[in-house]
Amino acid sequence: MTAPHEPFAGFDRTRAAGPGGAGWAEPAAGVRAWVRDLLLGARFAAGGGREGWTRTVLTAVGVALGVALLLLASAVPAMMDARDQRRVARDTLSSGEAVQPGASTFLLAETNTTYHGKDITGVLLHPEGPAAEPPPGLAAMPPAGRMVVSPALKKLLASSPLLRERIPYEITGTIGKAGLMGPADLYYYAGSDQLVAYGAGQAGGNAERETRFGAHSNSEVLGAVFNLLLVMVLVVLLLPVAVFVATAVRLGGERRDRRLAALRLVGADIRMTRRVAAGEALFGALFGLLLGAAFFLIARQFASHITIRDISAFPSDLTPSPALTVLIAVAVPVAAVAVTMLSLRATVIEPLGVFRQGVGQRRKLWWRLLVPAAGLALLIPLFGSVQGDARTNQYQIATGTVLLLVGVTAVLPWLVESVVGRLRGGPVAWQLATRRLQLNSNASARMVSGVTVAVAGAIALQMLFGAVSADFVYDTGADPARAQILIAASTTSSEETAHDIRQLAGTKGVRQVIGYLQSQATQPDAASRGGSVSDSAYLPVNVGDCASLRELAAIGADCEPGSTFLVPPSHGVGVEESLQYLEPGHRIDLNVGYGDRYSGTPVLWTIPAGTRTVAGRVDPSGSREWGILATPEAIDSNRLFDARSQIMVAVDDREPEAVEYVRNTAAGFGVTTYTRSISGTSAKASYTQLRRGLFAGATLTMVLIGASLLVSMLEQLRDRRKLLAVLVAFGTKRSALAWSVLWQTTIPVVLGLVLACAGGVGLGAALLAMVGSPFHMDWGGMATMAAIGSAVVLGVTLLSLPPLWRLMRPDGLHTE
Repeated sequence: MTAPHEPFAGFDRTRAAGPGGAGWAEPAAGVRAWVRDLLLGARFAAGGGREGWTRTVLTAVGVALGVALLLLASAVPAMMDARDQRRVARDTLSSGEAVQPGASTFLLAETNTTYHGKDITGVLLHPEGPAAEPPPGLAAMPPAGRMVVSPALKKLLASSPLLRERIPYEITGTIGKAGLMGPADLYYYAGSDQLVAYGAGQAGGNAERETRFGAHSNSEVLGAVFNLLLVMVLVVLLLPVAVFVATAVRLGGERRDRRLAALRLVGADIRMTRRVAAGEALFGALFGLLLGAAFFLIARQFASHITIRDISAFPSDLTPSPALTVLIAVAVPVAAVAVTMLSLRATVIEPLGVFRQGVGQRRKLWWRLLVPAAGLALLIPLFGSVQGDARTNQYQIATGTVLLLVGVTAVLPWLVESVVGRLRGGPVAWQLATRRLQLNSNASARMVSGVTVAVAGAIALQMLFGAVSADFVYDTGADPARAQILIAASTTSSEETAHDIRQLAGTKGVRQVIGYLQSQATQPDAASRGGSVSDSAYLPVNVGDCASLRELAAIGADCEPGSTFLVPPSHGVGVEESLQYLEPGHRIDLNVGYGDRYSGTPVLWTIPAGTRTVAGRVDPSGSREWGILATPEAIDSNRLFDARSQIMVAVDDREPEAVEYVRNTAAGFGVTTYTRSISGTSAKASYTQLRRGLFAGATLTMVLIGASLLVSMLEQLRDRRKLLAVLVAFGTKRSALAWSVLWQTTIPVVLGLVLACAGGVGLGAALLAMVGSPFHMDWGGMATMAAIGSAVVLGVTLLSLPPLWRLMRPDGLHTE
């Protein structure tokens, strides 16, 4: 009776010859062996005929898409710096210091407008001397009545007669690149002879006097919370790209294993086989690097034609950082080799073609949980520390976030394997899908890992944005239901204000108009007191008709021509000295000097006896006026100091162009008339730009996700071409196979999204703890992110159905 045979342990583990006898292991290969085997793998990838080149091209395309986006991300800092430098160079911000007229001075006033949601910046100029320096992008100052426009604005004006009516200057040229932040800038410089320099303390004029552009630019101070948002945006946008690059180098894994089995048959050992496989992946990665660089350079040429959330760039601005470019060029090939070597550790490749495709040892969960645990351990010390101007370790935040998100992808294969292993029965399509996943769920889990990371990061970022929005978005207190447009004009009399109100009331689509003159007064003895004007009493004076005054205070029906009212402030802090003059019968001085010293002649006026004191009311724009309210008959508006009109307009929603008609009417009130929409909230510019950048980056990332998923799906279908053809030949319905492919995608996607929601909420909770905000679930945001991820995968699956139909043809049975 013979002894029972030992289980076959593989050719490499049964070699008895060698210095060490039984169980002898081959010494570790040197650099020369590595180079030899990597080059051999590259030769196989390049010389494998049509099949080899198809596989290599698919791998290269997948890598190239990721590399192109990484290069774009590395070019963003240079792009933002170039945009900011041009912004500073053309900045019109004044220092407030008095500048005396001279040969190089000029008058400047901004006149901005909005057209169908697009912001348009206009700058009016008037040179005071022959040496006045023109703004960047212009060869000379435009003469009065003429303007130089950006190419984007020139195109918009040509297609928008309504906007052309508002900006009627003759176009004499276009602004050069040096004067534009981006090709989509809507900007113009116009010459005007109606500009008057402000007097002392910004009074009595409508324009600044300057000697050059960009002299007084400043930057917004950003705090720790904003830096956290910035780090999170970068991690959430770029980590899915890295995941897809790592996934792309593993395309065609099943066919590769069969080729490596043949290589074992001619004498290659297991180490050499793995190095050859790494060489194939390295060749595809290097090809992908070149292809990605080409994609980036080609796409860069179209940058000037692409605008995402008002962000645009010139092609020359998109110059990747040399250091980051070198890092990408080194990291991608190294990652290709490392990922291939790691993926082959769990695969037994033997000369007889036996490799692991059955159900092997179950995956362990414990070590996968260590990855997110390590990330959480890095973030816990930062809880409650990211507030105000506190300094934070951005690298610690980034590393902890990356580990948490990578931990989600590490748990995903275990989750897919555990769930699909318990699925039984069902229709044919369902059984085909579940059995395929039970045999090998690696490819499907890898395919959706990028989506899982993207969705998890997006959920966490949505929670963080929702929690800290109060730091950057402010409630203006305005009521857009009462009025939608605010117009500030430099009219100086009640008659002019009434005329403007009538003009607006007759504009198409206008429902209601209110308006009043704004000025101020001081105490009667201000001229004789000496000292600083700021030490004297301050009393606002508003002059308007009864209908308009009712929007400012609770005056009731008891208002008629000649009426006056006193409105105390909502709080008396800082105005205690002024309140003693806010009484009936008291005299006040209508001449208020804004300079350091009182100037001019006193203009005394007495508050009528019997003037009622009424409660103030928040006006439609969110302001709460106080002081003296008077009708035009009660006070001569010509005696007011530096009066300016404030007009608010309510429009009819049934007229779609009502707002534009109002803006056109207001443009005729004066060159420096200011018009803006009344909104209930206002956001910091940096926060708005970050959200726009996030949207732009998320759009590009989702495009990459879809393209990479499609490449992965096509490669998986190619691997199963013969199997699909055999099933059809045996009578399996094509529709059943199509549904099986859909289920093979849907099951991992659903599990991945469930895991993404859990991981995203966990990361979001950690981020909220870091900024000191209470935990709050954004169910709507989470559902939206999950829906977007599902839609991308579903769309890719539907796009893969036509190739699937072609692969099920009988010629798929052909073999060589």
